[in-house]
Amino acid sequence: MNGSGAARIQAITDPTDLSLLDRCTLATSMYVSEQEVRAVLTYEALIPAIRQALIDYSAGRVNQPPRMILRAGNAEGHRNGWFGVMPVVAGDVMGVKTVTFYAGNDDLGLHTHMAIVELLKRSTGEPLAVMDGRLITEMRTAAVSAAAFSGIAPLHFESAPASFGIIGSGVQARAHIAALRHVWPELSDIRISSRNALNAARLAEDTNARAVAAEEACAADVVLTATTSPVPVVNGNCLKPNALVIAVGASGASLRELDDEAMLSSYVIAESRSCVERESGDVLLSGAKVQTEIGEILADPSSARVPRDQRVVFKTVGMAIEDITAARLVWQSLQAQSNPF
Repeated sequence: MNGSGAARIQAITDPTDLSLLDRCTLATSMYVSEQEVRAVLTYEALIPAIRQALIDYSAGRVNQPPRMILRAGNAEGHRNGWFGVMPVVAGDVMGVKTVTFYAGNDDLGLHTHMAIVELLKRSTGEPLAVMDGRLITEMRTAAVSAAAFSGIAPLHFESAPASFGIIGSGVQARAHIAALRHVWPELSDIRISSRNALNAARLAEDTNARAVAAEEACAADVVLTATTSPVPVVNGNCLKPNALVIAVGASGASLRELDDEAMLSSYVIAESRSCVERESGDVLLSGAKVQTEIGEILADPSSARVPRDQRVVFKTVGMAIEDITAARLVWQSLQAQSNPF
């Protein structure tokens, strides 16, 4: 790998003493920049891989402890950043993502979320790669929603939904449009609402969508909330009676995007019951009950009890298994490029 952002991890050893697998591991240990991740990570590969990862997680095949979060103590109030550590062991790899969230970075022209992912070989503990994790986080979050949509929508809607309302106009809004287009061919009406009207108009122009008021976005068949708001941005009385709400923002036990009516009137599906019940203010502050995990639905749709006559909320807070799944795809792609034969 000769990309400008990659630096091979050098080892002092005699390659002739190594097995073929060991030489492959040595040859592909690297730092992978965001540009290199972007060049090889695709939704075509990521969405099905994430789908399987969610099934494996719900089946108990993933060893993933709760994420540890430390406050940075750099500032008061919402500008006080947080630092998360997310380890996981799954399949033939293990790894850890370290991620930061600094809400005040918007004012500095910096990304609010930044991350690093370390990928290791499970059988020996050898490092395979260290990767920039910002784009991995962005894409895996949208891929989780795409996998969830593809599992929930056929069970929930009598006919394929056509309208998609988005509350928020940042990175996740754009990523979700791209990801959902891979699994939602009937998508024809995208409505974007944001407190930043200029961002909403720009995103709408870039994605063949419409910038609209919040009420119109919330009245869509499928509604995405992708904000950092600490208080509800969607009220239940604005939603369709059988809307599907995909809530991916405002991760934290004291933060929420949906009001009590939206949560308590809905059938709640989580990417992880334990994670959501521990970390989601939407669930904790409303007292809503998680009915099932998305991995259970994807594994056995015929046994799922997703209602057709009730709203559905899919709540996600992000998991390490998703990051490592994406990182493994990146590593495999770069390995194939380095060893084409």
